[in-house]
Amino acid sequence: MNLNDPSFEELLDALHDGVYITDGDGKTLKVNRAYERLTGLDSADLIGRPMQELVKDGVISQSASLRVLQEGKPISVMQSLSQGKKLLVSATPILAADRSIRYVVSTVRDMTELLRMKHERDELQQLKQLRSSTARLHAGQRDSLLHSPLMADQQVSGRVFALARQVAATDVKVLLQGETGVGKTLVAQFIHNASGRAKEPFLALNCGALPENLIEAELFGYAPGAFTGAGPKGKRGLLELANHGTLFLDEIGDLPLPVQVKLLKVIEENRFIPVGALELKEVDVRIISATHHDLKQLVAEGRFRADLYYRLNVVPISIAALRERSEEIPLLLHYYLASCNERYQRQVQLSLEALDLLCDYAWPGNIRELINIVERLVVTTRTEVIEALDLPEEILNLDPQHADDSRLPLRKVLENAERTAIRAALQLHKTTRQAAKALGVSQATVVQKMKRWERSD
Repeated sequence: MNLNDPSFEELLDALHDGVYITDGDGKTLKVNRAYERLTGLDSADLIGRPMQELVKDGVISQSASLRVLQEGKPISVMQSLSQGKKLLVSATPILAADRSIRYVVSTVRDMTELLRMKHERDELQQLKQLRSSTARLHAGQRDSLLHSPLMADQQVSGRVFALARQVAATDVKVLLQGETGVGKTLVAQFIHNASGRAKEPFLALNCGALPENLIEAELFGYAPGAFTGAGPKGKRGLLELANHGTLFLDEIGDLPLPVQVKLLKVIEENRFIPVGALELKEVDVRIISATHHDLKQLVAEGRFRADLYYRLNVVPISIAALRERSEEIPLLLHYYLASCNERYQRQVQLSLEALDLLCDYAWPGNIRELINIVERLVVTTRTEVIEALDLPEEILNLDPQHADDSRLPLRKVLENAERTAIRAALQLHKTTRQAAKALGVSQATVVQKMKRWERSD
């Protein structure tokens, strides 16, 4: 192979990816124009110089070529440049007849550019879907939907809000169904705000959070001295406090059977008797309920009254899990990131790699988990940019026993790049402190990752 052949040089310079070629001793032989463009380095400063010298002088942060010469096999590493670029460097040995390494050819790809293109495409698709969904809304409801933190751009969620807006105009009973954390409370609040009761109270009760006697007292209130520990003046219940407004009963499937009987009475007659009292109280309250249980199954098992189920389930609205409406994830991330930045007076942003990993995550805890993780990252990230390495382990998913095969390649690229970078830095600088300084991270980060890899190996 004649590296100085003009045709060969013309071919290299026509490539979009960068190319870096060394000989079997690590001396730089050829660099194409794309490499100069991607790194900002001039070929005149590189050609003829040993790779070991370039790394020692800090011209190149780490060398995939040296790793190939040391290990005799193809190597991929992720390089970070001062401008914030992320380069994926893949080096491959070219062997001579005696199996010795004659050349090392490295290809360099700008991962930042690829990730940005992907997100621009996703954002364009989101904008198209948003225009389509909002066009179907009446003008009076458009702003309230767009400013909702549950703003949906997928067709399935568009139907949720369209149906929610439709039922809001009446007092029909609504049963919201979906996994924990999908935002059932926010949809209930949306229905209330879009209804004629919007200026009246919206009160919520988690039926699974209190024991039976306290749930009854919270719902119906109690008379003075009704039970041991009752206040001397008694207490008004949520049904009375929500009069003319909306009462949202979350996790209705956990409501004890005796309380179900009293609630059915309220629905049928719009009146009830507080605990320990003798007089009936009349109320005008709209009831919206929600559950993550299969209420039909609970009815079959005798744990939920069939008559109450059919009273509550006049209009069922199913809210899909966040993993089933993945196009919403970037919007939700940016919404809650801005909210947390304002709350904690920070200006933290997500790197493209971190955003990509967060968008790929399955979010088993749905929106509630997303909010918690965003808040944690804003509080704990020391720099102004949240990098992939700052994300929790469950999102990086570095444990191969629990890895999701559909997302494994990107995880493995990141993990392998980190391992290669840290090992190369340790070989050159000998101590974790010096290695961390060369990599631009804290010593604690290097030590923590080494310990994690030791546990997983």
